[in-house]
Amino acid sequence: IVKKYVLARIDLMSQTKTSSNGFPAVIQNQDQLEEVMSRPGPGVKEELSKLDGDLLVLGVGGKMGPSLARQARRAFDEVGSTARVIGVSRFGNVALRQQLESWGIHTIQCDLLDSESVAQLPDASAIIFMAGMKFGASSDPSLTWAMNTHLPTLIASRYPRVPTVVFSSGNVYPLVPVDGDGAAEHLPAAPIGEYAQSVLGRERIFEYFSRQLGTKMVHFRLFYAAELRYGILYDVASAVWQGRPVNVDTGYANCIWQGDANAMALRSLGQVDSPPKILNVTSPDRVAFRDLAHRFGELLGKTPQITGQEQETAFLADVTRAVQAFGKPAVDLDTVIQWVANWVRHDGTSLNKPTHFEVRNGQF
Repeated sequence: IVKKYVLARIDLMSQTKTSSNGFPAVIQNQDQLEEVMSRPGPGVKEELSKLDGDLLVLGVGGKMGPSLARQARRAFDEVGSTARVIGVSRFGNVALRQQLESWGIHTIQCDLLDSESVAQLPDASAIIFMAGMKFGASSDPSLTWAMNTHLPTLIASRYPRVPTVVFSSGNVYPLVPVDGDGAAEHLPAAPIGEYAQSVLGRERIFEYFSRQLGTKMVHFRLFYAAELRYGILYDVASAVWQGRPVNVDTGYANCIWQGDANAMALRSLGQVDSPPKILNVTSPDRVAFRDLAHRFGELLGKTPQITGQEQETAFLADVTRAVQAFGKPAVDLDTVIQWVANWVRHDGTSLNKPTHFEVRNGQF
């Protein structure tokens, strides 16, 4: 593919294990991983110090919720705030609830699709809305739509005029040319598949209540957050390590360290507006899956197997607005790549939640 400019890529020749802004060169275990991911990112303490009450994290039991809630708790502690971080989830995993409580997070077990249970949730001064469904969306579309469009009605009705950051997805955009700047917030949504359609439905429901009730919100359109147990970096590294092929049909993607994504979500409380403001969130750098496979091959001592051929379009983001608001991510992608390679080489734990980055038809 002929490109109009040189894509920002991972430096395939860099093999030096150096720290990034005080972060460790290697992450050895899950306790250290959780500690690193939950360090309050730049600006988080300043933003949360403005809250005059509790922070409610809805859907705290998902992939990103625990580290976000802990980061908020640590930020409150460091500024001397007694505000609570309240994490709400079904908590099918009892151990997760116990872990959150050990971090100082107040937990509430709740089926968020039950209106009576939602009505009994405590008041809050700000909300991070992380509840939703992606994986398994194709096998249970009715639950997907209930979680992604009915649930927002319950929450928006229960918490009028409470500042809310709504987690969304870059999947609401169409595939865009890889030789362009990526999808910017002004690009009309054109979701592919029922999951992405339901995510846009989530945004539309919250937008309706924002306009009707004056609730200030941000639609937090996230592109590929990654940590060591899941994400596109883990998916490619584990495939290379295990000798499985890496499909490169979707040739490029944006990716951000989960700790930075969570920091930007918390800082987005300072960006809320009515009607909702839209923010694309990820690293401004792009990774090329072919290059990524070869880089992991170098780090892991393996020869990657490549299948497919790069197409002319991909899910790519223009993050100019987010960089203006928050600056660039604190942790560079090459540091995360080295962390992931070490993790996979030493058989680190996996969350067993593949990203399906190769999927182009929206069927997750």
